[in-house]
Amino acid sequence: MLQFFEIRSTMIAFVISLILTFSVQAQDQANYIPVGKGWAKSSVNTTVFRQASVVSHENLQYTAYYDPEGNMVLAKRKHGSSEWEKRVTRYSGNVKDAHNSISLGVDGRGLLHVSWDHHGNELNYAQSQQPGSLQLSPKMPMTGQMEKAVTYPQFYHLENGDLLFVYRDGSSGNGNVMLNRYDVKEQNWEIIAHPLIDGEGERNAYVNTMAIDEDGGWHISWTWRETWDVSTNHDMMYAISTDQGQTWQTSTGKSYTLPITRETAEVVHDIPQGSELINQTSMTVNRSGEPVIASYWSVENESTPQYRIVWKDGNQWKSRQVSNRQDSFSLSGGGTKRIPISRPQVLAGTNNELHVVFRDFEQGSGITVATSHDEQYQDWILDNIYEPSVGMWEPSYDPVMWQQNQELHLFGQKVGQGDGETLEELVPQEVFILEWVPSLSRN
Repeated sequence: MLQFFEIRSTMIAFVISLILTFSVQAQDQANYIPVGKGWAKSSVNTTVFRQASVVSHENLQYTAYYDPEGNMVLAKRKHGSSEWEKRVTRYSGNVKDAHNSISLGVDGRGLLHVSWDHHGNELNYAQSQQPGSLQLSPKMPMTGQMEKAVTYPQFYHLENGDLLFVYRDGSSGNGNVMLNRYDVKEQNWEIIAHPLIDGEGERNAYVNTMAIDEDGGWHISWTWRETWDVSTNHDMMYAISTDQGQTWQTSTGKSYTLPITRETAEVVHDIPQGSELINQTSMTVNRSGEPVIASYWSVENESTPQYRIVWKDGNQWKSRQVSNRQDSFSLSGGGTKRIPISRPQVLAGTNNELHVVFRDFEQGSGITVATSHDEQYQDWILDNIYEPSVGMWEPSYDPVMWQQNQELHLFGQKVGQGDGETLEELVPQEVFILEWVPSLSRN
């Protein structure tokens, strides 16, 4: 009998050892790659609306950030290497304002496009002097039209090597969404829509990250804001172009007359003002070819904002709660808010799974991925892929590496952020790339 208990105890210890080993392996799934020290008293390096903070072309990966003095730094590495070539550019930004982030694009020739330091000011845009180079040209215009009051520049990559450029012209509560295209063969920018979405001088549209589907469809979603006050965010809208931006439709195929306005915009989910709805989140297209939008807000009779998705399931739009948070907060007021949760990023996996990436004080302020494997997104599993606190960080990632390899390369840095464009006293922090491969995508 004693021998039986000894054997049983040994087996239990072995099983526990396996469990602990698996847990350590699960925590080590993410690969940490340092880049350099960056400004950290505001969240300007890590705002979600940077869209392309990291981007790849062929065997090279690029990133950009502001150093502790506010200089814009460009960096590149070969895939699989942890060695970065870095260049402190001639350009700088107002790092005290988290709006003034850096966005990157790489065209089909390998030419780097950079736009930076905007909050309602003239366009800052430059190109690398040759493919693969980190040396930037002097500042230049794009189209020369509607480039005096730029905010939220975003680049998107098209299959043929062209780029899209989305930005806001105007201000909070009074702005329009502009859309340009870079022709890689002609090497020039052209206007697609000025504006695509019109605030009519009474509101502005806050665009979530666009999504390009496998058939070349351009999906865009947004929330309206009526004034400078964040609490006036409301509703979720949607449009799609299946002909390279020449025409736009609702999800039911009804044609828009451009520009899209509040009266004509398709509301895919009703969210009243005062619902703690955040602006400028993300969207993707799932493996069924349907759009999926991620955001957070609170519903009627509940004060706690929850991460949620809105997606089209065949012929109808649905909504699903992702998180089960306990703490409430308010988004009332203007400027960049100090918020206990980040805006989410949503990504579609190869097996119809969906990933929502975020940071939450309730999860220890590390980097968390919520994953659902069922078609109706009812069940969610949380995985803290990076345990140390990243402060007020928000997720942005390399869209090329995700699309091609299902590898999530996140831009990371622990950052502070005061409320309403104030600062948090934080010494310069390491900028890093966090590589993570979902288990279903591993060999």
